[in-house]
Amino acid sequence: MEGFDLAGAGFDTAFIHAGQRRDSDWGALATPIYQTSTFCYDTVEEGQKKIMREIPGCYYSRSGNPTNFVLEEKIAAVEGAEAAVSTASGLGAIGCVMVAFLRTGDHVVCGRCVYGGTNHIMGTNLAQFGIDVTFVDTTKPEEVEAAVRPNTRMLYFETVANPLMTVTDVAAMSKIARAHGLKMVVDSTFTPPPILFALELGADIVVHSLTKYYNGHGDVIGGVAAGSKADMDKVRNGAMTRFCGTPLAPFNAYLVIRSMKTMGMRVRRHCANAMETARYLESSPYIARVYYAGLPSHPQHELAKRQMREELYTGMIAFELKEGIHGRSAYDAGAALLNSLRLAQIAVSLGDPDTLVEHPASMTHARVSREDKEKAGISDGLIRLSVGLEDVKDIIQDFEQAFAAL
Repeated sequence: MEGFDLAGAGFDTAFIHAGQRRDSDWGALATPIYQTSTFCYDTVEEGQKKIMREIPGCYYSRSGNPTNFVLEEKIAAVEGAEAAVSTASGLGAIGCVMVAFLRTGDHVVCGRCVYGGTNHIMGTNLAQFGIDVTFVDTTKPEEVEAAVRPNTRMLYFETVANPLMTVTDVAAMSKIARAHGLKMVVDSTFTPPPILFALELGADIVVHSLTKYYNGHGDVIGGVAAGSKADMDKVRNGAMTRFCGTPLAPFNAYLVIRSMKTMGMRVRRHCANAMETARYLESSPYIARVYYAGLPSHPQHELAKRQMREELYTGMIAFELKEGIHGRSAYDAGAALLNSLRLAQIAVSLGDPDTLVEHPASMTHARVSREDKEKAGISDGLIRLSVGLEDVKDIIQDFEQAFAAL
């Protein structure tokens, strides 16, 4: 890659080549796994300079590892960030950002519909440290504006909210955050590049669960935060390394690096399959409503068309079953449907090659109170679908036979 300017390269080229370095010892094409806890120095002086970060290098893998550095540089390049910090999980990335930028007495404005683990952080963990959180509907700028207090320090939301696929206008939220001096943190796990670029739209920090589309093979747990170098230094040094101690394992970093080389193609196939599946589901007599931003029936469809690239609308769909199907409640019909699927697997994750389906009320949001679920619009009959990379006709046929079994 010597002499090739990645600054002007396409995203698929960046997915493959950003961060890559020629292996100086053996010339290996794949990034080596530096499976080591510590690093050695030729002199005391060299060790001191590396520990004090006066010169590049590593001293302990909790604070930095060469394999992880390649991954972080690659993610920063495709996200349009100055730097990135990889963590042991997506929640690890979110937690590190909270620790780095919030203090006792601070206030956070958070999107009402968020991942169940994020909801627990916002509703329970932060309260233990004297940090207040107000949950709002981020599709309504006036509600966000009204929630801001003099001690508000952060605005947090998901680009496409889990699990109702609600789309938030990132640029509109950025205007509010800038007007009040807030740190805007955006979870873009459902809309990774090349779908959406949160930093370009005004976010200060973007977080992802690497477990999902970035890795995309169902064999890694990981997370990342990306943004300015100054912000990422705070996340790494003030939270990830010392307070939380949540580095990504080098082997997992290697697997995500491997996966990113096909990420552009994978994400596009996920989105194409999801679009066709969403159209099929919307035509089903068993379904009351389909939530997918690519459908004209989605309330934020026009926003999604403006905000998302290449007419890609994520590989995630949610839908609600009708009440009274053959005398069943929507909850019971949902359980029967999932139990009748043969190709799609019942699982809580997403972004895998396999099509995955889950019931938020009893799975990802099981620990969320009924009151909070109702506020977020999560009904007992809601089903979340992560559309995989199989032939789409087989995905649709699987749902057809499962509906027939109701």
